[in-house]
Amino acid sequence: MAAPSRTFSIPILFALIALILATFCGAGSGIWWPLVSVTVVGLPVALCWLLRRRDSGSERRVCVLVLGDIGRSPRMQYHALSLSKHEFEVTLVGYLDSKPHRDVLRDDRIEIVSIVEVKGVRGGPKILTYVTKVTIQFAQVLAVLLMLKPHAHILMQNPPGLPGMASAWLACVLRGGRLIIDWHNYGYTIMALSHGHTHPLVRLAKWYEHVFGPLASQHLCVTNAMKEDLHRNWGIKATTLYDRPAAIFKETPLETRHKLFVRLLHTLPAFRHSSSDDEVMAGVEKTVFCVRDFDKDTGRGDQASITLRLDRPALLISSTSWTEDEDFSILLQALQEYEDFISAGEALPPLICVITGKGPQKERYMKVIDGLRLKHVKICTPWLEAEDYPVLLGCADLGVCLHKSSSGLDLPMKVVDMFGCCLPVCAVHYQCLDELVKHEHNGLIFSDSPQLAQQLKSLLSDFPSSDGKLGVFRNNLRTSRGQRWDDNWDKHILPLLSSSASSSSSR
Repeated sequence: MAAPSRTFSIPILFALIALILATFCGAGSGIWWPLVSVTVVGLPVALCWLLRRRDSGSERRVCVLVLGDIGRSPRMQYHALSLSKHEFEVTLVGYLDSKPHRDVLRDDRIEIVSIVEVKGVRGGPKILTYVTKVTIQFAQVLAVLLMLKPHAHILMQNPPGLPGMASAWLACVLRGGRLIIDWHNYGYTIMALSHGHTHPLVRLAKWYEHVFGPLASQHLCVTNAMKEDLHRNWGIKATTLYDRPAAIFKETPLETRHKLFVRLLHTLPAFRHSSSDDEVMAGVEKTVFCVRDFDKDTGRGDQASITLRLDRPALLISSTSWTEDEDFSILLQALQEYEDFISAGEALPPLICVITGKGPQKERYMKVIDGLRLKHVKICTPWLEAEDYPVLLGCADLGVCLHKSSSGLDLPMKVVDMFGCCLPVCAVHYQCLDELVKHEHNGLIFSDSPQLAQQLKSLLSDFPSSDGKLGVFRNNLRTSRGQRWDDNWDKHILPLLSSSASSSSSR
């Protein structure tokens, strides 16, 4: 094992320096100076030795760092599960604002270490609040990482990378681990959405990422466009790991679909059929989408007793973090135009639009939604548990994505998940989106609300028939399903970890 021998060389070096200092000081300054020199140098030596001490399990441990909500970071949860699958011991560090996926919670090889979100000093200038928050958070993350068992790797997402990137890098320096950064986007471009590119904080964030980013041992990124940008403008060689849907994202069977609708109608009135309570008493269970006849139910889990209603509304779904990089006014205006189409006599189905997620701008958009006058379109904004979200995606008729990358270099994971459920999408256009959404093949790309409204009209004009364009897109997704997450991860990431372990043991 080369790593332990390398760590012992540092304490020996510091001990030699202490001895030399003690000798020179003792020659002319009495006994106190040698003691002071040995103490001043010896304490860091002892600390360094303790921090960098390795054990037989160190090379099979990985810390997955999320300076955000673990439950809303699916890609990092997938990393943790893939590492566990290959018998790595995983420590997943981050906020626990929402419940992580049950597979993560049930995995014996994954330990979750919760950290508390830092708010900074309240009152005074905003810059003071920001600086104190970053400073405290830096110390908090560093302390957490240093208290863990020694890890071979720290795998962290960026953004958010300020100040986690510096904390993770310093922890690796002190403990002898290797830092891997998974570039989802650039933090400074997200900050620029609200502050502008010339703001001092944005410039500081850009400088920070340019300084600490290249210090990592290895890099992952989400698109080839980002890979090229990292190499051209940052001097970073990254491995592209496209987001792929996990196995939980698939088309939902009819019985499972009905059970979910029945459960959700208690909190989402739009799912409730006007006579559902009375008809359950008569042996028929209805939602606005489907009907279950208990007289035909064999009790053996078949779907013979469940039928989709021919007059059901189309189910449109979108998910969001309600942040500045998603302009939901585009969707809301398109829904108003869709309502106007029906009012003008167009033969279109009623529409239920479900928008899932949490975020800072949700309250603002809720006020806009409350002000809409819609009769044929109903909008729901629930927060779904991690287990329910893929099931609902598998029930939907059409997905909408409003994600517009701040850098133009990342891809929306929500579309990846929709495609895993063979759900066609309408997605707002931006650079590199064509790496995922193929216009007129698996979905449509739009630029503004009138164009989206026309696309909704075109795709839903034959609903509920599967013979129209919407059915063609769904069939294309069924026949062109590529690698799932596990296969993709095993192909691109596992060799990186193996090569790192080999190079470490050969030194």
